[in-house]
Amino acid sequence: MCQNEVRTRYAPSPTGFVHIGNLRSALYEYLVAKANNGKFILRIEDTDQKRYVEGAVNVIYETLKIVGISHDEGPDIGGDYGPYMQSERKDLYLPYAEKLIENKKAYYCFCKEERLEDLRQEAEKKKIQFKYDRHCLHLSEEEIQRKLNAKEPYVIRQLMPDSGKTTYNDSVYGDITFDNDVLEDQILIKSDGFPTYNFANVIDDHLMKISHVVRGSEYITSTPKYVLLYNAFGWEPPIFVHLPLVVKQGGGKISKRSGDAYFSDLIESGYLPEAVVNFIVLLGWSSGTEQEFFTLSELEKVFDIKGIGKSPSTYDTDKLRWMNGEYIRKKTLDEFIAIASPWIDKALQRSYDKAKICAMIQKRVEVLSEIPDMISFLNDISTIDVNLYDNVKSKCNINEAKRILPIIRDKIMEMDVFNHDSIYIMFTSTAEKLGVKNGLVMWPVRIALSGMLVTPGGAVEIADILGKDEALRRIDLAIAQLVDIDA
Repeated sequence: MCQNEVRTRYAPSPTGFVHIGNLRSALYEYLVAKANNGKFILRIEDTDQKRYVEGAVNVIYETLKIVGISHDEGPDIGGDYGPYMQSERKDLYLPYAEKLIENKKAYYCFCKEERLEDLRQEAEKKKIQFKYDRHCLHLSEEEIQRKLNAKEPYVIRQLMPDSGKTTYNDSVYGDITFDNDVLEDQILIKSDGFPTYNFANVIDDHLMKISHVVRGSEYITSTPKYVLLYNAFGWEPPIFVHLPLVVKQGGGKISKRSGDAYFSDLIESGYLPEAVVNFIVLLGWSSGTEQEFFTLSELEKVFDIKGIGKSPSTYDTDKLRWMNGEYIRKKTLDEFIAIASPWIDKALQRSYDKAKICAMIQKRVEVLSEIPDMISFLNDISTIDVNLYDNVKSKCNINEAKRILPIIRDKIMEMDVFNHDSIYIMFTSTAEKLGVKNGLVMWPVRIALSGMLVTPGGAVEIADILGKDEALRRIDLAIAQLVDIDA
């Protein structure tokens, strides 16, 4: 590795689906690396066996693939600083903790959970912050060895300074200072032999030569613990980049536990990966220009840590819908057919020309999941709410519908060629002969063909999709229904 090489890491825990806040961190970590010709590393932090979810590692791989992020090192492709599964690194951590014990910067703690719980309850009664009382700090070496020989369960705690201050610099928030007397002697090695999250992070980041740690601002308060660990080992800390919170509309932090905004849910709901990526990157970052739409490759060139803001960003679902719609409209017709086809197949019970359907709906779709309801009228209609024929703008009403529909039916019967252009010419020429505007002819036909007040296309597009026979059948049903009405 070059001495000044930028190396970032995405280190998710395999506990389920990928949350958009977690994905934003991954994107920023990736972009920090790529914008500086650096390396992006994937590390799976699977030491918390209680929260481990079977198959979650594959979900992480699949999510990165869908988003378009490629890691330079990781469990699946290897690298110079592996292994990249934290559980496979288990034997690495204890020697480092024992080194701190030798240097009087950590100690064995044999306190049972019952004693610790009593201390917590006592602190709660006194309404003070709980801190471990260092009961085991002053055990003699002989007593410690006796307990170890007896295989008594223990944890290893870091000996924190109990006075003074710890200051670190954050690339977004500047210098941040904490009083040391609020810091508890944190556990480094748990009683099951696994390292704690904080300890494993520091060891792994140092051994993997991580230069930038990019994560949510909720970790700002725990960062002094990381810094003090680096200091205890005499290592240089990485550059910390804390990202602003992402909050719901109306306030409140989005969270995994509340089931807010999982990436997979967005994709399954019909959002495009490239739109989601674009939207997420803008949650807390600005290019400093008016540009809103970026491809991932463009972001790799322009991303700069200086563009990350401090203020919370709002997860604006309306903006996400709008942005997704813009991405859909930018697709070629063939591209849109490819992504819309599964939704069309889900919606329709009969076969129609998908190209014609897609040409009709593409400009009106914001999220692909809207498609089934949008085109449901193509399946069949039974009766029509006759009040739909009333339209002030086109000057249509039930009587006009009774007059115009039979005329249109006869015109369709006479047509040898039935396609978009010939249908349009038939409608407009009929309107001209009747001395009325085109809208008065097309409105009742659209209602008769769809049975809906709002449709993704007009009478011409719908008739063209339905075909001559189905269009005639539906118009005949509409005429029969109108005949029975005494207007």
